[in-house]
Amino acid sequence: MEIIRTPRIMKETSKRLLTQGKTLGLVPTMGALHGGHLFLFKVAKGENDVVVASIFVNPAQFGPSEDFDKYPKDLESDIMKLESAGADILFVPEVPAMYPEGFSTYIGVRGLSDRLCGAFRPGHFEGVATVVCKFFNLALPTRAYFGQKDFQQAQIIKRMTKDLNMSVECITCATVRENDGLAMSSRNRYLSPEEREAAAVVYKSLKSAAHMVKDGVMPASVTEHMNVMLKSEPLVSEVQYAGVYNPETFEESVLPEKKYLLAVAVKMGNTRLIDNILVEI
Repeated sequence: MEIIRTPRIMKETSKRLLTQGKTLGLVPTMGALHGGHLFLFKVAKGENDVVVASIFVNPAQFGPSEDFDKYPKDLESDIMKLESAGADILFVPEVPAMYPEGFSTYIGVRGLSDRLCGAFRPGHFEGVATVVCKFFNLALPTRAYFGQKDFQQAQIIKRMTKDLNMSVECITCATVRENDGLAMSSRNRYLSPEEREAAAVVYKSLKSAAHMVKDGVMPASVTEHMNVMLKSEPLVSEVQYAGVYNPETFEESVLPEKKYLLAVAVKMGNTRLIDNILVEI
């Protein structure tokens, strides 16, 4: 696996591969890789000639009181996992290379960025869209791969590529879960053993809500049920949102629809967990 640290070299390498007729699959990550990431690499490997992984803990998507400084980092372990997964190139730039002095251009996707997680993390999706745009410009991928756990992020990136006439195809892959249903996440390692056990309530609430929706229960009642279920777990310190949403706009669903996004964001102690499932009627 080739390791590239310089943006210029990443772009030159991608251009060379594209002129050779290769298709490039990009999996952008912040490192601390887990089974969910490895599934993305497996899908990318099956659909592209060359798979590029990026590892970059992006300061632009963290708020002042968030966990940028303590976000888990284990590059040596990540490299071993990437080699095992068959990644061909690892792009791992430093912050000054991505945000040089005087950097002042950011991308905002209006509407979609303001709801759900965006209401609790102002500026987060602007930072995400900006850095992903930069990765697209440097890695020049044919396809890029994202996990459904971050469904809002994936939809925002798809909107960005459509609105800005980018040629990359964005693919959202199924969420990979632990045995008890908890969505795999780098932040799960923050949880104490007690919090980790209690965190199973997140997926349980989504599954229970999905059954209700399929049974024809109105969205408002489903939302109330989800909130009661989550707040009944003593180790849930905050329910930021839990409910039934339109998967295209992220607005709350009021009337029956053909497709729903059931989505949750809670805090277990100081650890923020998000999850979602899509339900089609």
